[in-house]
Amino acid sequence: MPIYEYDCADCGDFTQLRPMADRDQACACPYCGGVSQRVILSAPGLATMAGSQRRAHAANERSANAPQTVEEYASKRKHPSGCSCCGPSKPLAPSKANPHAMKGKMSGRPWMISH
Repeated sequence: MPIYEYDCADCGDFTQLRPMADRDQACACPYCGGVSQRVILSAPGLATMAGSQRRAHAANERSANAPQTVEEYASKRKHPSGCSCCGPSKPLAPSKANPHAMKGKMSGRPWMISH
């Protein structure tokens, strides 16, 4: 994701990590919240960080001013549809394909417990 430069009339210039589709849209200043237009002050650059690190950084930025409450966090931590780990399911029974009635796919290590 590219890093763009914006100019706030009150606070000055700042950089923002944004998707390319949003490059021409105005951006809120991180300091005062005012609308800032994009400016080109230096050569374009790309953020070269891992996706997991970028998501963690985005989550940290979202919670900087107003952290989530426990209820908000719990409501967003739901499993995707079709998840059978915590929903009602039929009991496993031994079969020819699954003689030990294991929950996961049989592997070369049947003594290991899978989830």
